[in-house]
Amino acid sequence: MKNDFDIQEYLSAGADIIVKDALHASFKNSKEIRYLLKFSRHTKKANDIRKKYAENGQNIPAFLIASITSSCNLHCTGCYSRANKACSDDIPFNQLSSEEWEDIFRQAKEIGISFIVLAGGEPMLREDIIETACKYPEILFPIFTNGTLLNEDYFNLLDENRNLVPILSLEGNEEITNSRRGRGIYNKIINSMDLMNNKDIIFGASITFTKGNLALLVSDEFIEKLHDIGCKVIFFIEYVPVDGKNKDIVPNDEEREILLNEIERLRKEYDDMLFLSFPGDEKTSGGCLAAGRGFFHINSHGGAEPCPASPYSDINVKDNSLIDALNSKLFKSLRENGILMDDHEGGCVLFEHKDEVEQLLNG
Repeated sequence: MKNDFDIQEYLSAGADIIVKDALHASFKNSKEIRYLLKFSRHTKKANDIRKKYAENGQNIPAFLIASITSSCNLHCTGCYSRANKACSDDIPFNQLSSEEWEDIFRQAKEIGISFIVLAGGEPMLREDIIETACKYPEILFPIFTNGTLLNEDYFNLLDENRNLVPILSLEGNEEITNSRRGRGIYNKIINSMDLMNNKDIIFGASITFTKGNLALLVSDEFIEKLHDIGCKVIFFIEYVPVDGKNKDIVPNDEEREILLNEIERLRKEYDDMLFLSFPGDEKTSGGCLAAGRGFFHINSHGGAEPCPASPYSDINVKDNSLIDALNSKLFKSLRENGILMDDHEGGCVLFEHKDEVEQLLNG
């Protein structure tokens, strides 16, 4: 990592690019354009807030991931949330209320966080929190959903509140998606996409890429299908193994480089779509962005964690502020001891160094 790397400049530039590309992708949608023009002003204000904190030695990330429920209506093969016991079929216990999540959203707005990813479990099971997010148009809420619970009430809510952007999970084509998510799920997702397209609701797709499926996911045939059905945003999510058994399908450096090159190509060929990757190119971001460098995670019980794939916490936002969480012993240790900058084989550097993370947590 370069010594002169400025994380705030990187985050601010990244937020500006996302908004600019989203505006371009939505140029025919008047409702979305009106919202995004207002949101672009909010992001500039948020950038200024984060810079002021940075001047006082406090880094504020632009992104927060919020797992608002531990429940899910599906049992997808390889789900890291179920493997980490962050998601189960048990009746939810001691989860954050909608009032507690609203306080988190309020704090996020005040300290300059511009994007809050709503995840789970299946976030659409918590309609109360989705409705709470509507109160904060200054924040863009991508909702990572399996797409099976979308109905007319949700379509109306999404149409009226453009800061909510559903991101539906696909694994690729019908055969691959159904093999992981269950019979008939692919058609339910495509049907939901089709209904949203007819209502001019902006939506996206989240696609997990592995060593074996990258060629399919970046193929013109696959992208064209999503484009034609109205998909405006595609997240390429790098596969993180839930245990040591599936490391052979984790993309390597060469495949990550191929993805980045393909994303650049797709951005030129489909200029009315927005293409993003996670975790993205860590070389350009000075290392992993977890643990509050660029984002952090709050689980459904309020525990502040470095990343959803690294479910370790030493502080809870029920009793502490977001600033306190960012300054927790675990987060500070991860940012200062070099783990986030370390080379790794693929997926998630914190997952690969989980023994060291556990030592920091218990040390």
